[in-house]
Amino acid sequence: MTQAHATAMQAVLEILETELALNGRAAGFTADTPLLGALPELDSMAVIGLINAMQERFGFYIEDDEIDGSAFATVGAMVGFVENKLAQG
Repeated sequence: MTQAHATAMQAVLEILETELALNGRAAGFTADTPLLGALPELDSMAVIGLINAMQERFGFYIEDDEIDGSAFATVGAMVGFVENKLAQG
């Protein structure tokens, strides 16, 4: 795992912990941890909160047509989405 990947992973876990109020549960999440459909806290309003938090944390803008449910399927999918957005500049 590269330092950039580890940093993105940690940031995503912090966003999940804060936005979903997981009471420390995110600390045990891995890249394979399922999110959408597996966490009762992750409803449609929470997805909007996660998108806003990612935009604020990483300084990029997410267009409506560049994100779908697959970006929230697992922690790893969410990290991959962030890394792709950061690579686009």
